[in-house]
Amino acid sequence: MGHALLGVLGLFLLNTLLYGHAEGPNKAVVTLQPNWTEVYRGERITLRCEIKDGGDTEWEYEWRTSSSEKPLDQNEHSITSVTGSHRGDYRCKGRKKHTQHSSTDWSDPIKLTVSDKLQPVLTVSPSWLSAGASVTLNCSVKGPSAGWRFYWYKTVPEPSGNFFYRHEQLSGSSTGTEQDSYIVHGQTHTARYVCRARRGDPEYSTYDSEPKFVWSADIPSSASLTVSPDRAQHFTSDSVSLSCEGNSTDWRVMRSSPEGRYWAPCSTWGTMNGSTCHINTDRTSDAVYWCESRSGESTNAVNITVQDGDMILLSPARPVTEGHSVSLSCKLRSQTFDSIVFFYHNEKVIQNDSRWELNISAVSKSDEGFYKCQHSGRESAQSWMSVQVIPAVSRPDSSSFPVLLIVGLVCGIVLVIPLLVLFCYRASKDSGFFRPVQSESTNADRADYKNGHYSPLLQAQ
Repeated sequence: MGHALLGVLGLFLLNTLLYGHAEGPNKAVVTLQPNWTEVYRGERITLRCEIKDGGDTEWEYEWRTSSSEKPLDQNEHSITSVTGSHRGDYRCKGRKKHTQHSSTDWSDPIKLTVSDKLQPVLTVSPSWLSAGASVTLNCSVKGPSAGWRFYWYKTVPEPSGNFFYRHEQLSGSSTGTEQDSYIVHGQTHTARYVCRARRGDPEYSTYDSEPKFVWSADIPSSASLTVSPDRAQHFTSDSVSLSCEGNSTDWRVMRSSPEGRYWAPCSTWGTMNGSTCHINTDRTSDAVYWCESRSGESTNAVNITVQDGDMILLSPARPVTEGHSVSLSCKLRSQTFDSIVFFYHNEKVIQNDSRWELNISAVSKSDEGFYKCQHSGRESAQSWMSVQVIPAVSRPDSSSFPVLLIVGLVCGIVLVIPLLVLFCYRASKDSGFFRPVQSESTNADRADYKNGHYSPLLQAQ
């Protein structure tokens, strides 16, 4: 029995020496560096064949792939710029050097999927803002965002003045940010933003995102866009014109789709007559309009909706000044209202009766937002009404007015009383020491006082 056991052990040791399977066969594994879940055209990657529990033994390697790529018999295979020809399954195995029979099995395959160059998606919130508000930009990429760095830009016209555009990097993003969001503080005017993502070493760079607009309806001091007739919604066949009013002729009317993907000057989609742009509403879809200068300044933006239906909301195209009154109304192309009309503010019903007008006597900032109307199951498009706030320095605070009045009266009394005392004192003193003078001199002195030139009377020495 003991001799039989020794024989079995001897055979096991001999097999180990010949085939290297003392503790089971070594296993080959293909790894990808960097370990992306998805690879894009143009990226640099490295495929590596690793022998698990291979120890310090020297290995020779062999690759097998379903792609047109033919890796060399080395443990690493680098691809400097991935293309579609690299997609496929990759396997490898190892064999101990100087030993013909000691090799691993083929590894499990790693599937290399190659996608077209990536384009991130940029979103902005809010897309319509009040002057000075903060705007959040978010740049999303397909799949997990780990490993990416994000770069943020504003699109501005070239200084040449030919209305070519360039990317101007936003503050603090020259080396990218690990966060996929970026906050623009104190936004005051219409602007276009773009994002880009990069990863790896050397860095792989995505395409730029489609530009996104942040629209501002507030009117700057330099120029403004006017719409005639002054409303945000129009029927097809309506005659609509837009003008850039300001202190410079270096402005042009621009138009963009509401999502901000494309924009162009009036010369490509309208008819220019002097400084006025005329819209053909029969061929115009919903769009946002604004004026832009060659230096990159922008005016208020107006979202104009063209309806081929029979109902629109009449709302002002330009901002309404805080404290002023405003009237919004529902308009039918040919009929009259015969039932309840609903008015909505930010999707909430604020009036539902037989009135076809919504009147706000004193507009406040809380009235800003989207409005629409509804009648007999039909609904108008919604339009944004902007409220322009008057700077605090140009208007008195009603709550502080009584305080200012009281302070003013007290200050006036404090100043007047000493003057009265001084006047009475001088009058009494002069009556005791005044020497008679000729009437002509007295009349002359009185004339001087009336003319604002007070001459002191002579006093006795």
